Amino acid sequence: MQPIHTFNVSPALPPHLEKLRQLAYNIHWDWNTEAKDLFRRLDLDLWESSHHNPVLMLGTISQTRLQEVVEDEGFLAQMDRAARQLDEYLQDGTWYGRNRTQDSECYAYFSAEFGLVDCLPIYSGGLGVLAGDHLKSASDLGLPLVGVGLLYQQGYFAQYLNPDGWQQERYPINDFYNMPLHLERNADGSELHIAVPYPGRNVYARVWRVQVGRNPLYLLDTNIEPNNPYDHDITDQLYGGDIDMRIHQEIMLGIGGVLMLKALGYKVTAYHMNEGHSAFLTLERMRGLIQEEGLDYATARQVVISSNIFTTHTPVPAGIDLFPPDKVLYYLGHYADIFGLSKDQFLGLGRENTGDLTAPFSMAVLALKMATFANGVAQLHGVVSREMFQGLWRNLPEDEVPITAITNGVHARSCVAKSTQELYDRYLGPTWSSAPTDHQLWERVEAIPDEELWRNHERCKVEMIVAVREHLVKHLRDRGASPQEIASSQEVLDPSTLTIGFARRFATYKRATLWMRDIERIKRILTAKDRKVQFVIAGKAHPKDIPGKELIRDINHFIQEHGAEKQVVFVPNYDIHIARLLVAGSDVWLNTPRRPREASGTSGMKAAMNGLLNLSVLDGWWDEADYVRTGWAIGHGESYDDPHYQDEVEANAFYELLEKEVVPLFYHRDPDGLPRSWTAKMKAAIRYNCPFFNTARMVREYATKAYFPASDRYHTLTVNNYTPARELAQWKVNLLDRWFNIKIANVDIATGSDVQVNQNIAVKAQVDLANLLPEDVQVELYQGAVDASGEIVNGIAQEMECQGRDQQGYSIYTGTITYTTSGLQGLSLRVLPKHTLLSSPHEPRVIMWAS
Repeated sequence: MQPIHTFNVSPALPPHLEKLRQLAYNIHWDWNTEAKDLFRRLDLDLWESSHHNPVLMLGTISQTRLQEVVEDEGFLAQMDRAARQLDEYLQDGTWYGRNRTQDSECYAYFSAEFGLVDCLPIYSGGLGVLAGDHLKSASDLGLPLVGVGLLYQQGYFAQYLNPDGWQQERYPINDFYNMPLHLERNADGSELHIAVPYPGRNVYARVWRVQVGRNPLYLLDTNIEPNNPYDHDITDQLYGGDIDMRIHQEIMLGIGGVLMLKALGYKVTAYHMNEGHSAFLTLERMRGLIQEEGLDYATARQVVISSNIFTTHTPVPAGIDLFPPDKVLYYLGHYADIFGLSKDQFLGLGRENTGDLTAPFSMAVLALKMATFANGVAQLHGVVSREMFQGLWRNLPEDEVPITAITNGVHARSCVAKSTQELYDRYLGPTWSSAPTDHQLWERVEAIPDEELWRNHERCKVEMIVAVREHLVKHLRDRGASPQEIASSQEVLDPSTLTIGFARRFATYKRATLWMRDIERIKRILTAKDRKVQFVIAGKAHPKDIPGKELIRDINHFIQEHGAEKQVVFVPNYDIHIARLLVAGSDVWLNTPRRPREASGTSGMKAAMNGLLNLSVLDGWWDEADYVRTGWAIGHGESYDDPHYQDEVEANAFYELLEKEVVPLFYHRDPDGLPRSWTAKMKAAIRYNCPFFNTARMVREYATKAYFPASDRYHTLTVNNYTPARELAQWKVNLLDRWFNIKIANVDIATGSDVQVNQNIAVKAQVDLANLLPEDVQVELYQGAVDASGEIVNGIAQEMECQGRDQQGYSIYTGTITYTTSGLQGLSLRVLPKHTLLSSPHEPRVIMWAS
């Protein structure tokens, strides 16, 4: 029966408890232990059953309990403390306020998923949790940043296992009105709706806001009237549906997100695309500048490029969103008409090779072509990304491809266990969670008593084991398991046994079963007398990833076939809450990706922040960590052509490390029963990993390297009715019209082929600039060692000086070089664009080399 009217019923709170509402609707409570403890204290059972959702708690808790706490002076005092801490947090000075003087700026951070808290299940894994941590640290630092995403009615799936260990999916319906969400409204109280154009219709979306400390996250929801049933489902499931649904979602995210920010009144000066899912925002930004600001296409494109930022998380081409050309034209072809482009020119925005008229449309290529700053998420991933996308900058040496790296981090106050935070607060001081790597407080880690550090870790381990047992019992009861299975699950894991944690998305390249490669050997390790090892494992496979599901089944079959139920535990329905338990309560964190396919990986960072030691393949973040002092490296970063041979070698390396280093170190105890050598390594993990692999450092890097320059460039280009942008766009048109007529006529080197180390070598060049001015270009000498294939490697560029023109009309350039090492060395000469308003000489993506 359909209602004739609906009401949004808010929790009824006694006046003395109104501060609970304020606390519940700002998810600052997730990284404020006082507030979190307050909601636990209010009703522990309800806190757990609501998936740690204080808004749902306040809507369902009994009035009797509320009246009890009104008369509880201790509770009221704690509530006042938590409310005061939130007020102080929102009003305190910030890093941004101390380091930035630019007024009227705003950064918009677009992501397909955000992992903030487990009661907002609109994330699937590392990408989303990274986005959530990014927002939290942006709030901590005071950045004027807003998040933009989609609010999924079903979100990502809930996982359960059938008796055969095969992953099954359930899709619980999210009740937005009982989540920490605010519905945005117009001045008259009506819901704020935006209209997004799709073929033959508009699709409408309402806007929900999550308050993340100081910063808002806005989420679009299409499950409203007057949308048709298909359009209701655009925001139904994260990464669900077919390719048509995917393009619908990405239009809503990118185009709808831009329209939403305008409707909310934001004047955005820098747009950050977290992965390529939101790259259609570039089209909508250009449309607005053309139709609403009167700019031509070239100028609009220049403004957009100069203020867009793109972060790629994908280390393999197969992970990039690709759409067939016909679908792109069907859904978005009207933008080509607005831009004055042919169909092929428009499709070329998303093609690496614009001449390949059959190539699909790549969201990553679109994002890269339309960004002033691009980065990978670890140093190794930056190398991989430059190799992947080098074709966009033809003839540019791979190491100069303008894709840098900002290594990921994690939000310390969100992922470190409460008791461990209190330990750090006592010995390091309250600013440890955001202190930079060179801060003297990190020297105080050595002052933490071994016994106190170890006893705290043992406590976290017991808490993890108790929670895992309770979780398994609930899962088995829901599945209708036998009383014997349920009773057995209450005895899994031994607090005194070396515990290896492994939890992540079950993609095949992550090799979740590598530790099982030699069954007999791992059985000996698991059952070694007095030196046993146990595993706690969690993770989801994408519903359509059959090989990933088979890995989960293989682990569960191993458990059943070898009677390892108490020593190897698969924890179903992995989420933020389970992840936090595991990274705090395990002893060792295992990661075995197939290098270099792990872009970053952040779970190991969280483990290290809790004092865990990492045991990992040198991929992602671990490749740049101090893996000797803070854990162990599986292999030495080798590359393999044969994946089966690689698995064999690296599985053996894992077993060797486990048997000869990890297990002996863990079980070596002093007369007081303390593993002194182990705790020393724990302290190193905290000291060297905590300050760097931290979103406080990461977001500061994004601010200084990307947000500030992009926002400044936006302000520079848009003054005086976009006059600088018009001039730069016209300069580019003129440059590209003449570029391919440039000729390097002659290069005169004032010496022979044989030179000595540190000898000065004068070089003179005649260049036909094809009616360009000398200030339009920079002419460079490019020198370096020559490899076996005859190519200059690790080249160094040095700008030459223009000496005017000779009688033949050539521009004369001179320079001097020296070689500091012996051997076969090479020299070349090249011409690059030059303009004070370019983000870099590589922005026009042209280069001319001497032949």
